[in-house]
Amino acid sequence: MLTQLPEEAQTYLFLDAQKRDPVTARRVYLLRILWQERYLTRQGLIDRVETLMRYACFGEKSWKDNFYRDMRVVKAALKQAGYAMKYSRKSEQPGYFFAGKPALHPNLEKALVAALNELDPHQIEIYKNISPSQKFFQACSITNLAKKVSISREKS
Repeated sequence: MLTQLPEEAQTYLFLDAQKRDPVTARRVYLLRILWQERYLTRQGLIDRVETLMRYACFGEKSWKDNFYRDMRVVKAALKQAGYAMKYSRKSEQPGYFFAGKPALHPNLEKALVAALNELDPHQIEIYKNISPSQKFFQACSITNLAKKVSISREKS
């Protein structure tokens, strides 16, 4: 049985499959995103996965079929682990969610709270007074740094 194998060996094989197989990679990214965030619509999930994979990985013509096929597998995997994935059609909060779970994974919520606690009102006032070109330059710098961090995480 697979569960009797060492977890490290399973993880290594899983990561290898993810690198070589775009379908596995798509499904892994879907699962990771859904585990962290709730109430994401189909398009929101597709956008996030395609950003992480850096190309239109769901395909140009059959993207609907690929997405729904992937979601069936992801939902089955979650069901095996004891989680029920649902879809809300409410206009104020549409998207996929776990029944009985908070809108954000507790770890992500802690990270957001910590980030908000680090905001400095003095720095915000300074930022209000800088020129649009300086703001643009800062935004580009932040985006470039985030991309470098994301790429380095994927390589490790």
